[in-house]
Amino acid sequence: MINEEKVILMTKMAAYEADKGKKDITILNYFRGDYIGFQVLKSVIAATVSFFLLFGVYIFYNFETFMQDIYKMDLLSFGKSVIVLYLCTVGAYGVIAYVVYAFKYSKAKKSLRTYYTNLKKLASMYDK
Repeated sequence: MINEEKVILMTKMAAYEADKGKKDITILNYFRGDYIGFQVLKSVIAATVSFFLLFGVYIFYNFETFMQDIYKMDLLSFGKSVIVLYLCTVGAYGVIAYVVYAFKYSKAKKSLRTYYTNLKKLASMYDK
């Protein structure tokens, strides 16, 4: 005779394994600090590339004005302001990435813990 409770639990677990479970297992193959650090590093690199691309586009767009004012402006002050803007941008992006990936790791851990609880529950059903 088919036990409906077992079928429902197995279906729920199979759906988790097929979709979200693979991602969660991949995330939890890392230690928490390693996973978050690696993701923040990737985010900081992406933010750096994006910043310099956008800065290049800004300079290219205002190239005529920039070239006219290059002898009038204080280049050291301009360089400092660009570096400060870069550090603020990358710092903010790094903090946001840390929060997002720490939440993602804890969510994956919670989901996998629920999966293992359901697995133990299913094993106990088979023992009965």
